[in-house]
Amino acid sequence: MTGSGKTEVYIRVVESALSAGKQALILVPEIGLTPQLLTRFQERFSVPIAVLNSSLTEKQRYLAFEDARTGVAPIVIGTRLSAFAPLKAPGVFIIDEEHDASFKQQEGFRYHARDLLILRATLEHCPVVLGTATPSLETLRNMQTGRFHALALPHRAGNSVPPTVQILDVRHKKLQEGLSAQLIAAMREQMDQQGQVLLFLNRRGYAPVLMCFECDWIATCKNCDAKLTIHYQSQQLRCHHCETSLPIDKHCPSCTAKNPKPVGIGTERLEAALQSLFPSKTIVRIDRDTTRKKGALKEQLESIHAGEAHILLGTQMIAKGHHFPNVTLVAILDIDQALFSIDFRSTEKMGQLITQVAGRAGRAERLGHVILQTQHPEHPLLKQLLAEGYANFAATVLTERQMLNLPPFSHQALIRAEANTLERALGFLAFVKQSAIKTAPKTLKILGPTPAPMERRHGKHRAQLLCQAPKRSALQQLLQTLMPSIESQPIAQTVRWSLDVDPIDLY
Repeated sequence: MTGSGKTEVYIRVVESALSAGKQALILVPEIGLTPQLLTRFQERFSVPIAVLNSSLTEKQRYLAFEDARTGVAPIVIGTRLSAFAPLKAPGVFIIDEEHDASFKQQEGFRYHARDLLILRATLEHCPVVLGTATPSLETLRNMQTGRFHALALPHRAGNSVPPTVQILDVRHKKLQEGLSAQLIAAMREQMDQQGQVLLFLNRRGYAPVLMCFECDWIATCKNCDAKLTIHYQSQQLRCHHCETSLPIDKHCPSCTAKNPKPVGIGTERLEAALQSLFPSKTIVRIDRDTTRKKGALKEQLESIHAGEAHILLGTQMIAKGHHFPNVTLVAILDIDQALFSIDFRSTEKMGQLITQVAGRAGRAERLGHVILQTQHPEHPLLKQLLAEGYANFAATVLTERQMLNLPPFSHQALIRAEANTLERALGFLAFVKQSAIKTAPKTLKILGPTPAPMERRHGKHRAQLLCQAPKRSALQQLLQTLMPSIESQPIAQTVRWSLDVDPIDLY
């Protein structure tokens, strides 16, 4: 359960390891969670603590690795990079928010820090602790089969109680920049009682689309099959996939009509609406755009904890692990797209996200309330999640996965290819498929090749081939013979290709 005090459990486990003369390695999914956890550990331990994340310089990273390797730092805290930290005397590995997709390295050398650390723990005979209020389905399956031992924290720490949850049906209702009249009234009521309000919208920028209503022109990226996002403060259109940026068009380039209109809502637009609705209140927006500057996130979190902020607004950066004791109302906006996504993992991610965001409310002695605005209040999985909790929701989704023979009841490997033309990428993967068929076990399925859902990205055309088997051994058997044979073929030099075992993003 969110707010159950798992950080205190981590501290007790680390105390035990240190008293035995061992070291502790703690992984967090985001850089933003490092300062909070570091502060908690510094308050309880007087020993040196090494911090590892991607924001460090090469020298800082080297010194942190050396402190870990030599044992100067008995405690190491960091992001997925820390899974490779050398330890002189490993005593315990802890993975906080183990369900989080940020632990998967998606580019270059692909690995999952959680799974890598579990393997490392086995090799080094070291205990490993996975902590989360919303376990991944892979972890739940490992618990079912007895590979993992479950330790439940079913109650919130201290005197806090779980928040009440309200589904707000916004069908046929007039919204003010995404906010219903009921939500605005609830926000005003909570702030009048000196409570903080947190609004969650997982879309940064001002609006996701710039459109001409005269000829239906839409601003799209020239390098990707994606729409350009409006960033009003910088007066730019940006692609969130390749980072291409252009000035905002004052006239439609198709029909020359004046001032194409923004369609949809991002955090920047919502912030402007809140400033208009609550001019006397302080609003803190936390997303990738407002935290680029070094130290910006720390300053924002400090203002929140000091009570200087009345309204917290942000993307998933504020959904994970943060402790906001003064937040009494959480509102979740525009989560509906996850209910009907083509990604089979989308419902699992939705359940985790809603549960984690809702868990920011009522974490101290004051009661918390959660409002979820939706156009689909009757969706069965959404109703189950809010009525019965994440555990029952996850059990239902896990049963669906089993019926469809999808992970974690099967194992996948995705071979991606990109080239100057789609035909070349598909041609390479067709060659790979023919090579695979010769040696693949009968139980293994080879699906594709097919264009990627976002076919063009960074100016390249993308395609993919999916291999799926009920047992990992069958997949490994294929890859051990297939990969060397592909690498030695001239056709492999005509495209950029990669192998992703246990992919979490097929799209």
